[in-house]
Amino acid sequence: MPEEFQNILNHSLTPGEVAVNLIVSLICGLLISFLYRITYKGPGYTSSYLSSLVALSMITAVVIMVIGNNLARAFGLVGAMSIIRFRTAIKDTLDIIFIFFALAVGMAAGVGLIWISLIGTAFIGTTLFILSKTNLIAQPREEFLLQFTIETNGMETESQYTHILNDYCKRNKLMNVKSAGPEILEISYYVSLKDKKLSNEFVDKLRNLKGIKNINLYYDEEAF
Repeated sequence: MPEEFQNILNHSLTPGEVAVNLIVSLICGLLISFLYRITYKGPGYTSSYLSSLVALSMITAVVIMVIGNNLARAFGLVGAMSIIRFRTAIKDTLDIIFIFFALAVGMAAGVGLIWISLIGTAFIGTTLFILSKTNLIAQPREEFLLQFTIETNGMETESQYTHILNDYCKRNKLMNVKSAGPEILEISYYVSLKDKKLSNEFVDKLRNLKGIKNINLYYDEEAF
């Protein structure tokens, strides 16, 4: 058996190397999680997602260390992982980017490329932070998802609230209308406010209209 092939099969890590790789993946995962928290612009992030990013970096590092240079282990782990089915819908494309970010630094840490993990996390993280805070590429937008229910009572409903939409919104787009009960409609609009500071006043005006209830105004950068 060739010496190179024998070295591949005998490849192993010392406990110290394992500990260093895991610590680096933990640090990078924490930095990625913190970066996501300060750059996320949606209605609200979940703590479980932040924890998942940290764990994902460390788990990836462990998987890479287990595989090492052993092809048999690699194929075995692929077969084992194929049993898992991920059915969580991811709405924001940036969420997927952070998942791959955590995977990449975890892989680098797992093979012992410490400086690639740390410098990669710092450089990519700084880039994402600058892009999110300066809108260097994307034009800044201030759009919201408006949802409310309205009692129809057999009458045309749109004329009851369109004047308020026109007064407070630069533009609005009807997204969805569905039945929420007998003679009750649930309506969703994407709206761009003329002045974001007047959002509370806008909601109060709608709430004072007869038949309109359950008003919610969410920030949503994917509008239009």
